[in-house]
Amino acid sequence: MKETHTDKEHLEMDLENQSMIERVFEGTLWNTRFFVLFAVIFSMIGGVLLFIVASADVIGVAKLVFNVYINHMHPENFHEDLVSNLIGAVDLYLIAIVLFLFGFGLYELFISQIDIAKRSPASKVLEIHSLDELKDKLAKVIIMVLMVGFFKRAMNTTYGNATDMLALALSILFIALAFYFMHKGGNSHE
Repeated sequence: MKETHTDKEHLEMDLENQSMIERVFEGTLWNTRFFVLFAVIFSMIGGVLLFIVASADVIGVAKLVFNVYINHMHPENFHEDLVSNLIGAVDLYLIAIVLFLFGFGLYELFISQIDIAKRSPASKVLEIHSLDELKDKLAKVIIMVLMVGFFKRAMNTTYGNATDMLALALSILFIALAFYFMHKGGNSHE
């Protein structure tokens, strides 16, 4: 009859066969993963700061609207400025989300699972199981940031001739196709 060993027994046998130098080196090497905490902490700080700045921008828009409708101070290009500032805030919120996803993903991949997140229904959004999954989630949000940035620039651009309008139409078509394929690719993995 063949003797079988559990994973724990194999690990204990391997540890017994290691030299002291090898154990110390591997322990030190393994613990260097905690340097990832710097990226996690500063990503979270950056995300919080971007949320604060974007929220301040929205409050600034609210003040502008208040002045227009209560004090009857209607500046030139009011609607363009209003939409442009709101799009800028959305852009900052999306970049903050990129930083949060990055921080959560690094923590879960290199340090530990976030136990409290498992009890939350929103945990699926932040659950990261591999580096490829983290890259996919980050890429999707970054593409959204680029789309919002394009939309903001397209609003502030003047179009002088038919070629400009054709370029705008083609750009919108390519963005729509990119969004379609991004969404289609996301459904195939789930």
